Amino acid sequence: MSDQWWFCLKHMTVEPEKGCPNKDRLGPYDSHDAAAQALQTAAERNQRWSEQDKEWDD
Repeated sequence: MSDQWWFCLKHMTVEPEKGCPNKDRLGPYDSHDAAAQALQTAAERNQRWSEQDKEWDD
């Protein structure tokens, strides 16, 4: 079993190391579950960064 996992943006699924090209994926993640949450994790990080940008601009 792979030690690292990716979330494929092309197929919208979790993949092991041997999968689609990295340009089409988010990761690597340490677990299948973490990779499955990749879009939610990215959205939360983007929201946090957006809030930090607002604070910086003020």
